[in-house]
Amino acid sequence: MDVLEKALLFVHLVGMAALLGGGLVQVTAASKRVSRAMVDGALTQVVSGLLLVGVLEGQDESVDHAKVGVKFAIGLVVAVLVWINRRKPEIPPGLFWGIVALTLCNVGIAVFC
Repeated sequence: MDVLEKALLFVHLVGMAALLGGGLVQVTAASKRVSRAMVDGALTQVVSGLLLVGVLEGQDESVDHAKVGVKFAIGLVVAVLVWINRRKPEIPPGLFWGIVALTLCNVGIAVFC
């Protein structure tokens, strides 16, 4: 089970990197859009996060359900936002920066809480 846990954590971190990296490469771009990397990263984050919590629960490890709930809610909002806007050639800067900010907020919750 430890191998599965580590593999899911790895996939979860790769999803975060794809989501955040897909956004940060557009920082200097005049028009912002939702890239394929952002969509794949957001969906990977939600699915691998749920599976990771399931594995941890199966090992009878202590899981902070409040933290998981907040992270899941933020991840779901991000996933829905990128999914809805994935085919648009351009999105408003506020929406783009909101997606990036929510992603960073989720990383902060994971690290500091």
